[in-house]
Amino acid sequence: MTTPKGEKDAARNAETTGTPVGEMSYTEASRELDEIVEFFEQREVDVDLLVGRLERATAIVDELDKRLRATRAQVEELVPRLEEALGARAGAGEETGEETGEESDASPSETDGAVTSQGMF
Repeated sequence: MTTPKGEKDAARNAETTGTPVGEMSYTEASRELDEIVEFFEQREVDVDLLVGRLERATAIVDELDKRLRATRAQVEELVPRLEEALGARAGAGEETGEETGEESDASPSETDGAVTSQGMF
């Protein structure tokens, strides 16, 4: 037979030994963090669960922050490469008189300035 204290200890242990944060998807981790925040917003917080949930929330926040920083670094690396590729493609279209891959019947003077390239961001 499990006592109420035993149930609380088991619940606290589950808080700190659940799925490792590094193995969770971003969505799963974010959802669990929301649940922990809801727990803290209750009028009466179960003191036996307080530390375990606080430790878990801290681990989740650290992991999500790490993932966001890594994603940002990837985006900052890839966007200039994409813009360069799109600019080169637009430049190639200007040189051949092509805008969409089709040849133009217009003379070069009629197409000057017709194709513009804009940055993505």
